[in-house]
Amino acid sequence: MSDGSLSLPARLYLLAWDVRRSEVTDGPLVRAGALAELSRRGLLVDDDGIATPADLDTETGDAVLDGLLELVRESRPHRWRSWVTPHARVTLDAVREQLTADGFVAAERKRVLGVFPSVTYTLARRSAVTALSEEAAELLTGPVPVAEVSDRDAALVALAMAGQLLPAGEHARGEALTARAGAAVPGLRSVLAELRPAIGASAT
Repeated sequence: MSDGSLSLPARLYLLAWDVRRSEVTDGPLVRAGALAELSRRGLLVDDDGIATPADLDTETGDAVLDGLLELVRESRPHRWRSWVTPHARVTLDAVREQLTADGFVAAERKRVLGVFPSVTYTLARRSAVTALSEEAAELLTGPVPVAEVSDRDAALVALAMAGQLLPAGEHARGEALTARAGAAVPGLRSVLAELRPAIGASAT
């Protein structure tokens, strides 16, 4: 996909905005993307179902990922799914700040009733976000064979489907991409199992 510099949580944030057409509040979805990104990079490994830091020193240089990695390191051991929802807003806010700094999101600061500070966020690079959305949909519908889709893009599709950001069609291909991502990204299956009900609860 284009904008390869964007992490999984950043791409999921932008996809969610394009679908929802409003500021993103899907904290568990963005957190799930961060967990998958750390797992894909080998910085979180699976230890009998426990999300475990590979070491105590390595950093990514990405403030969002490093913040979550530090949280996992400083906390008692938890299963992957246990990291999807708790304090997910912290990761969501960090991604939004990152995308604002990178020019994808614009922040308008004002005061309510002339007293209380308030910030309104809007998409600043609509065309780039639309392109990301179109490419994600194309991953789900083809024509690239599933075996040739990168692990990262397969994980994006799996998470986007769980977060209801992609159409329900192409069910067989979606399942194949999810299986590919689950085999390549330790912990992803557990994260997806927790993400679906979390998204459903927030929608209601």
